[in-house]
Amino acid sequence: MSERSSGAELALRLGKAAAVSLVAGTIGGAAVLAGQAVAARGRSYAQPELGLALRATVGRVGAPPLRLVLLGDSSALGVGVERFDETVGGQLAHLLAEGPTGRRVHLSSVGVSGSRSTDLATQVARALLGERPDVAVVLIGANDATSMRRPAEAAAYLGSAVRRLREARVEVVVGTCPDLGAVRAVAQPLRQVIGWSGRRIARAQTTAVLEAGGTVVDLATETGPVFRADAGTLCHDGFHPSGDGYRVWAHALLPAVAAAATAASPH
Repeated sequence: MSERSSGAELALRLGKAAAVSLVAGTIGGAAVLAGQAVAARGRSYAQPELGLALRATVGRVGAPPLRLVLLGDSSALGVGVERFDETVGGQLAHLLAEGPTGRRVHLSSVGVSGSRSTDLATQVARALLGERPDVAVVLIGANDATSMRRPAEAAAYLGSAVRRLREARVEVVVGTCPDLGAVRAVAQPLRQVIGWSGRRIARAQTTAVLEAGGTVVDLATETGPVFRADAGTLCHDGFHPSGDGYRVWAHALLPAVAAAATAASPH
């Protein structure tokens, strides 16, 4: 769940959703959608915390090393929280370090707030600079959904990124587009529209990632019900996850990431 650094820009993207007047079925319904998009412009949205570490090492000295890199949108940066330990990357690192395998995790992030699938090529190039990572976790799709991008197009860019990482012998885990129907920053029926768009993106992502040799974690299916039931899983802006929300994601991602770490070839 992410957006560009400006709340106004998010509103512009949501405004595209308002243009899908057939969803509402009437001119009046389209006006409601447009009005809700305008209302989103006045909201205050979380911004990236400049103090959050993009590189950190977690785990005991001497434990088997694991180089873990996060790619994607603001989810990969932890927008919505203030401490490294609350980010999805930080929580994943601690879970891997404290788990049965006891890894020493060297974590980095090349994610950029507001990114869409078209931005992944640059992030992949950055991730592969220097020592090759063992596992890449990609969190992307929310901005593709809110901008109403064609699912097949967005998925093609994601599949290309996964393929490049796999060709570099990096294990890849993709958390597909989360359940945007759970966000509270957007009122109904516009929330229903972006939720529908997110589900279409996630389905296309799943096919593209599997074909490219990656592993998929369906965040909407696995964590959406929790986000819908518990407002505390979202931060103050009602759009980005809170520390509790990122914890839910981290636990959903953990089995796949742990399996990828085991499968990763030693450097």
